[in-house]
Amino acid sequence: MTKEHREQLMSHAREVSFPAGARIFNEGGTAERFWIIHTGTVTLDLQVPGRQAAVIETLGAGRLLGWSWLVPPHHWHLGAKASSPVRAYEFDAAAVREMCAKDPELDHELCMYVSGVLARRLRSSRMRLLDLYAPYGAGEVP
Repeated sequence: MTKEHREQLMSHAREVSFPAGARIFNEGGTAERFWIIHTGTVTLDLQVPGRQAAVIETLGAGRLLGWSWLVPPHHWHLGAKASSPVRAYEFDAAAVREMCAKDPELDHELCMYVSGVLARRLRSSRMRLLDLYAPYGAGEVP
């Protein structure tokens, strides 16, 4: 993102913290916020019927936590839990969507960034679920 757009976005940030073990959001809940992790780690998980939630990915400093706020109907597609104490910058999704509606360049940059995050999360989810549940894991069939 351009420096101007980063500054514009960061002007809407507030610092928050989560203790280790805190549930940040649950799959299916309303996505009203998102975060940029400053310190600590967060695990993303996926509910699997009849089984324990599958950890899909672990996020650390500098990573975006939450993309579902951008895509209607704005419900979390994964869950998130602090796996260590976390400090993060929190953003109100409605305010950011409103900023994007007024600035098409910001909207484009943010959509491109979030699209890249989304693609990585889908790959991660696929690989992790194959590792957990496919007969030969994510590797090639012999």
